[in-house]
Amino acid sequence: MFSSRDAFENDACPVADDLLGQMYRANPNGLSLLVANVASDDRARLALFCYKRSHLHALALAIASSCSERDLIYFGGRVGSTLYALSREPARTTAASHSHRKPITLSTKPLASFAPIVDEFDDEDVSDAVTV
Repeated sequence: MFSSRDAFENDACPVADDLLGQMYRANPNGLSLLVANVASDDRARLALFCYKRSHLHALALAIASSCSERDLIYFGGRVGSTLYALSREPARTTAASHSHRKPITLSTKPLASFAPIVDEFDDEDVSDAVTV
């Protein structure tokens, strides 16, 4: 069995870049068709590859949902086990996951008003500047 460290040290994507791009852009139905054509070992490694990249986290969960727990643990150790558990949780909506945050409000008033800067020279400063 690989350790989690071994799984994350190998940073090569197990599928072609074109296929990864298609998966990233696919809708949920199209993604399941694309994933079905990938071998189970490569699928588990791909789920782990995507999981460590925040912008591919949702894709990792979708791919991991089609993997066996055994494959994910074999290739990812504890991370694979965690990924398996996360992929089996019910989907959270975006609104539900951010409901604990306070709403952002923007001010409609000017931030500050400043008096214009008037730059006046003293006669002394002008005479010093001319003699220098």
